[in-house]
Amino acid sequence: MSGSQLWDDVDIYFASHLSPDDEALEAALRESEAAALPHIGVTASQGKFLQLLAQIQDARNILEIGTLGGYSTIWLGRALPPDGRLISLEYSAKHAEVATRNIARAGLDRVAEVRVGPALESLPKLADENPAPFDLVFIDADKVNNPHYVEWALRLTRAGSLIVLDNVVRGGRVLDAESHEPDVLGTRAAIELIATHPRLTGTALQTVGSKGYDGFALARVLP
Repeated sequence: MSGSQLWDDVDIYFASHLSPDDEALEAALRESEAAALPHIGVTASQGKFLQLLAQIQDARNILEIGTLGGYSTIWLGRALPPDGRLISLEYSAKHAEVATRNIARAGLDRVAEVRVGPALESLPKLADENPAPFDLVFIDADKVNNPHYVEWALRLTRAGSLIVLDNVVRGGRVLDAESHEPDVLGTRAAIELIATHPRLTGTALQTVGSKGYDGFALARVLP
């Protein structure tokens, strides 16, 4: 058995026991597939991990940067109380349309909304609304802008909030200090920002599974 097949099989085993897809989640995946959205969303186990983080945080306000088809949005939204709020920022109008339908089908349109446009344009507008601090920020968008997203997350959170940055390993390419690839440059800059910023403490973990070899960074906002 190849390594990748083994990773897939282990993922299926864990997901089937600990984070099985239900009708709404399965429909979100079907709709995303039918709309030819890229296969870059979180897995079921990763979605459950995000949900657990939000629950551990007792999150009432969540910010997601990068919606895709809304699969991760559903996992996060289910962690919120009835009066909670989730704002998800999505560049693509097509992706946002699919995600909005999926979120409504899951019964979460009362707490979750998708805003369309470049996140670096949407974030200043969001800040102008003076929202309640976000308890958790999940960043899973264009990697070149990762450091900017982390900086905005800091502005929109509070001491004790969590920032989760997805896809930081880049198949191991994050090691290449000589790389000129935008995704590597953005990811390395975000990691270095987490490492040096006086209001952040964090770590990064490598993962294997149905999405191959990757990982995530987790940062906590300090006073």
